[in-house]
Amino acid sequence: MRIDPHVHLRDWPVQRHKETLEHGFAVAWKEGLSGVFEMPNTDPALVSEKVILERMKMGRAALDKLSLPLFHGIIAGLTSRKEQVEKIADVWRRYFPRVTGLKMFAGHSTGNMGIPDPEAQLHIYRTLTDLNYTGVLMVHCEKESLLRPELFDPGKPESHLEARPPEAEVESVRDQIRWAGESGFKGVLHICHVSVPQSLTLIEKSRNSLGGRLTCGITPHHALLSADDMKGKDGILLKVNPPLRLEGMRGEMFRALMNGRIDWIETDHAPHTETEKREKHLSGLPVLQFYGSFIRILKDNGIDDGLLEKLTSGNIVKAFNLPEDLFPVNPGAVGINPEEYGFDPFGSVRLKRY
Repeated sequence: MRIDPHVHLRDWPVQRHKETLEHGFAVAWKEGLSGVFEMPNTDPALVSEKVILERMKMGRAALDKLSLPLFHGIIAGLTSRKEQVEKIADVWRRYFPRVTGLKMFAGHSTGNMGIPDPEAQLHIYRTLTDLNYTGVLMVHCEKESLLRPELFDPGKPESHLEARPPEAEVESVRDQIRWAGESGFKGVLHICHVSVPQSLTLIEKSRNSLGGRLTCGITPHHALLSADDMKGKDGILLKVNPPLRLEGMRGEMFRALMNGRIDWIETDHAPHTETEKREKHLSGLPVLQFYGSFIRILKDNGIDDGLLEKLTSGNIVKAFNLPEDLFPVNPGAVGINPEEYGFDPFGSVRLKRY
């Protein structure tokens, strides 16, 4: 059983050209996954009961059309409005496990869901604590005040690293841990797509203070790709938030994954068309189509079977408090075309050994 707890499946009229639920589900199943959890920054965003119920209906119809038993979880989004936080926490309570958890963007990324104000973030933790929310709170950590978008040069794609520097992630992680502690947060704080070794060290040092209710994930691209891969004419295709880091940091994160210091693998699958990547310089990568290949790379590097099980399902079902029988048996990955999404972000990976 393998689960990807972090995907962006687009769809709806505004984003259907990027991907449909039907296509994303089909790719996930072919790559060996038994379940995916969808992020809330769709258009419209998954921040109200009405929109979430519509998305659930769409997901069910897509799976029925494909005749697939894949589990489609929805991560509901948080805004800075207290009333919305109260209502969406109630939606989680009533529709769990289909509504699998909640997410906050502690800085702007793709979509318009960023909550950059530290006081607003703290109020969200306090509200969730008052509501006795005990589920998972996933957080995209990039501190807005430390971002320098003016440094990004499309002609030098690797400059995206300077525009969204490592300290923006580290300090945002520090903020979230602080807010969770100060508020007495009763749920599980999950730091999404950790890309900086210092962030990971901070998380490890803070686990006990939060009663063990602190987890983190890593993406295949942050484990395998670095800013060096962004040099050249196709480098803009690898623009992603948080950005690909320096090779030394990448290597440390890969070793941390292999050594069991990270809780789970999450693809942060976020497709755009190649034209959008080249002309609009949008952040996000298609990654679902690489999931099976990533697992093979980990196996080739001698990862422990027990650790791999925890990274791909065990730690996920434990943190989200999900029954294992929610996820169907997938007979096995069959793999798909590396350029299923028009371009292959991992082309350079296929030439390397880790």
